[in-house]
Amino acid sequence: MKTKLTCLLLALALVSTCGSLAQNDQPKSREEVLKLLKSLKYQQREINLPGGFAKIEVPTNFNYLGPADAETVLVKLWGNPPGKEKSLGLLIPAGETPVDDGCWVVTIHYQADGYVKDDDANKINYDKLLESMKKGTAKQSAERERQGYPGIELVGWAAPPHYDSTTHKLYWAMDLKVKDQPEHTLNYNIRMLGRRGVLVLNAISGVQQLGEIEKETPQILSMVNFNDGNRYADFDPKVDKVATYGLAALVAGGIAAKLGFFKLIWVFILAAKKLIIVAFVAIAGFFKKIFGGKSKNTPAT
Repeated sequence: MKTKLTCLLLALALVSTCGSLAQNDQPKSREEVLKLLKSLKYQQREINLPGGFAKIEVPTNFNYLGPADAETVLVKLWGNPPGKEKSLGLLIPAGETPVDDGCWVVTIHYQADGYVKDDDANKINYDKLLESMKKGTAKQSAERERQGYPGIELVGWAAPPHYDSTTHKLYWAMDLKVKDQPEHTLNYNIRMLGRRGVLVLNAISGVQQLGEIEKETPQILSMVNFNDGNRYADFDPKVDKVATYGLAALVAGGIAAKLGFFKLIWVFILAAKKLIIVAFVAIAGFFKKIFGGKSKNTPAT
């Protein structure tokens, strides 16, 4: 199977780098990997997300994995350090397993920073914002290379930001490249604004899967919604907190003032210790070794 490095690097963006990589928890054989895959509990139909503020309608062409199973995928199978911000679960195309070639997943988180005003939606110059983001990435990457770590390049928009003012949903994609790695990586972002915070959906994949993810995005957007009383329209200025940032900050990562997973994607990658990056390469090679090539022969769970 091809390397999972693209998935692994982007998964890093979804978890805090404060934790250390639990190498002792990594599977050491094909049997252990298959045991972890078999333990995953795939779910469909209507599911209330943890916290009760939102629900997801899972169609037959997708599967949902709850928080514990999402942790198994991101930490035990993909080798990410456990994060402080726990996932609400993840979506994976039906018939796929997390170690299949071409596998991509959509992780779900919630950031309770308050009501995000969208009055700057028509004022944002995304080209100018991208240039600023590129400069910030280059500066951070140069410092990282001086410390002996691989550099990161923000290549550009894989898909420019788009905000739907009717559904209050924002989505965009970034094309990233790790120095000396042939494949580009894709970070496809979806933000759903609610009364008290933002639902965060991130697709983890290779750039070559952009077309597939874009095709599925309308369905993903319709699958996840806030429950009554938690919708954007339910905001009450008398009692509800207003977030200190707007839409532009959601894209640029301005909410990274907090030490959570919402930091800029390159800050997560560049701040990661070298051990973690090396471990990603090791895990990618590990799956290739124990499955001997075509992971599509792996029994579906």
